[in-house]
Amino acid sequence: MARKRKGDPIHGWLAIDKPLGLSSAQVVARVKRLLNAAKVGHGGTLDPLATGILPIALGEATKTVSYVMDGSKTYRFQIRWGEATSTDDREGEVTQTSDIRPTDAAIIAALPVFTGEITQVPPIYSAIKVDGERAYDLARAGEVVELASRVVQIDSFTLLGSPDADHADFEVECGKGTYIRSLARDLAKALGTVGHISVLRRAACGPFTEENAISLESLDELGQRPGPRTFLLPIETALDDIPALALTESEARRLQSGNPVSVLHVASRHPQASFASGTMCKAMSGKRLVALACIESGEIRPVRVMNLTEE
Repeated sequence: MARKRKGDPIHGWLAIDKPLGLSSAQVVARVKRLLNAAKVGHGGTLDPLATGILPIALGEATKTVSYVMDGSKTYRFQIRWGEATSTDDREGEVTQTSDIRPTDAAIIAALPVFTGEITQVPPIYSAIKVDGERAYDLARAGEVVELASRVVQIDSFTLLGSPDADHADFEVECGKGTYIRSLARDLAKALGTVGHISVLRRAACGPFTEENAISLESLDELGQRPGPRTFLLPIETALDDIPALALTESEARRLQSGNPVSVLHVASRHPQASFASGTMCKAMSGKRLVALACIESGEIRPVRVMNLTEE
């Protein structure tokens, strides 16, 4: 028999505006303590150097974390020209310098090369595993770290301005697995100089944005009263790109028990919906999310069942 988790069964998402200096794990721990939540996770790590949107999953929302991590992200950041560092950000030691400072015109001309599908090598100070060890642990131990290149998607790369000759501000919209530190390093190299990230902020992570976020300080002030829960977003917020299917109560019970539901009856109520094999959907009973499901061989089959009650 599984041991009951300590804490309250809270289900939903919080978009936390992470402050500078805290790790994602530290934010998760503080949210867990403040809300006395039984189960908490996050949808995409932010380094202590970075600020911005850190989606926090509570309870059954943890079953949808992968959909947030796979979603698009928006970053605003600053590159410091003329200094390369060991970590590709301001926390590392300076490893190389250059007197070359790119003009705005040169920067703008270089950006299209870094848009679309591009190949990048992650920073050696990253959480990627090499022979079972984290790359940053190997790098800190002084070992030579060689990481394979990967293909990532950059939807847009915009120069916002240059406050002085040593710095330039940017905004990037990108897909899963993109390392902004690598992007800064490689752009500097393409411009004939070196550079590193001096400021980094995530402005959006999938459907979680600055508009629906709450600061950790505000959450602290609200304490364990009902206040923090007013900022709770529904579990299905993470599934905004997945179509919803309305089920009857008997169909919902069947799906929640792990059994498939025939497409024929549901399709008659959704004449515009796609029931092609492989289609993912969120199965709903009223306003309650029953399960993440997949259409296969004429059936709606549960992928992740949600243990929720109607509010």
